[in-house]
Amino acid sequence: MARGNNTATTSSSTDMLLDQSSPYFVHPSDGPSSVTVKPVLNGSNYHSWARSMRRALGGKIKYEFIDGTIPPVLDPTYRAWNRCNDLVHSWILNSVSESIAQSIVFIEHAVDAWNDLKDRFSQGDLVRISELMQEIYAFKQDSKFVTEFFSEFKVLWEELEIYMPIPNCVCRSRCSCDSMLKARSNHALLHAIRFLTGLNENFGMVKSQILLLDPLPPMSKIFSMVLQFERQSGFGLHDESKVLVNVVDSKKPSYFASKGHSQPSTSKGNRFCTYCHKTNHTVNECFKKHGFPPHMQKSNRTNSSQAGSDNVHNASERGESSSANSQSITQDQYEQLMTMLRNSSANHSSASTASQ
Repeated sequence: MARGNNTATTSSSTDMLLDQSSPYFVHPSDGPSSVTVKPVLNGSNYHSWARSMRRALGGKIKYEFIDGTIPPVLDPTYRAWNRCNDLVHSWILNSVSESIAQSIVFIEHAVDAWNDLKDRFSQGDLVRISELMQEIYAFKQDSKFVTEFFSEFKVLWEELEIYMPIPNCVCRSRCSCDSMLKARSNHALLHAIRFLTGLNENFGMVKSQILLLDPLPPMSKIFSMVLQFERQSGFGLHDESKVLVNVVDSKKPSYFASKGHSQPSTSKGNRFCTYCHKTNHTVNECFKKHGFPPHMQKSNRTNSSQAGSDNVHNASERGESSSANSQSITQDQYEQLMTMLRNSSANHSSASTASQ
């Protein structure tokens, strides 16, 4: 009779090892390096690391090996359990930093290694909570797109929720009041308000529309509404174009620099133009010699708005004396005119001599 019970137990254990839904089932591809959580545990990221590790072990149906359900040594399934325990322990070692791995390498059971890490690193860090709250309330969109701003804000908010989770009711009988529901609703309301407050001022219209909704939509819906408003208004493209324009303007050379001349000096008293014989500028800055820039061609209408510029002052002086200067001739023209007069006089003298 005992032999029959042993045979039945062995058959049951074999079926459990072959059942893919059993935690004792090990796929042929599973090995010590099959599961690695990144980033590895370094001490300050325990909560996010533990969540990723639980998810990875759950995907392998091996979470039971860290929740304390260890069978007795005499249990027929102990050999299978021990094999999976070593496998899970290896996965944990591969998912922590080298210094932390050295501190748990001699722990036999995966559940003990897990609890040791939890005791050391899962304690609430008030300093980190303070830093997170400061970052969240000071976090602004600035030049970020809505998607980028929301993603960074969500990371900060979820990390704060890990340190300060909303408690669940543990009463045996179901509560008749809605206190927990109201607490969660207030938490979601604070989440939405903090996100909307961090947006730029040009989102004021959509922020007002969302805050007037009753009840307030979930956070995913709020993000979708803000994103659609950004796309319709083209704020992202406008802001980026504005930045590019500012960069181009800051690098654009002045009129004189583009012409290869030096910039005007800040001192006016000692400057004299040897070309037009006027003060307050030099020959390199003379509009009469080099020509007026495009924005100065209508000087009669723009002189009042450019009074602070030396070049405009020079242009106004030239405008006042344009009638006098327009009748003057150059030295080359004068010499040509004199040559023509001498030639004409010589021809006239020759003609008179021939007629006599």
